[in-house]
Amino acid sequence: MPESAPERITVFFDGVCNMCNGVVSYLVGRDRERLFRYAPLQGETYRRLVGERPALAGVDSLVVTREKADGTREVLTHSDGPLFLARRLGGAWNLVGALRILPRFLRDGGYRLVARMRYRWFGKKETCRLPTAEERDRFLP
Repeated sequence: MPESAPERITVFFDGVCNMCNGVVSYLVGRDRERLFRYAPLQGETYRRLVGERPALAGVDSLVVTREKADGTREVLTHSDGPLFLARRLGGAWNLVGALRILPRFLRDGGYRLVARMRYRWFGKKETCRLPTAEERDRFLP
């Protein structure tokens, strides 16, 4: 990535989770600057990331990567991912992003509860979300 290029943010999501798909649809609709790219946890892009960072193998909910212009990559898991996305969306979402002031064990505890219950509360699809023709350039395999 050239030095002047903006950061690249990829949102890895559970492609069969109704809640996760709803979040991705919401982000796609609000990401007017097209800052985010999206990829399912079940896809080859995430498998490559897990190959580089084996500790991610057990993560089965939202993962956000932030590739900076200097070539470094930050990986955000658990509550850090959604709070980062909220700050990037801006506006009223900055209030949600401000929850990062809470101790991480509290934030992550709440996040893990929702992640554990998401299929029961929101349901599950048989297959991953397919992007529309207009969205296709923002989705990775």
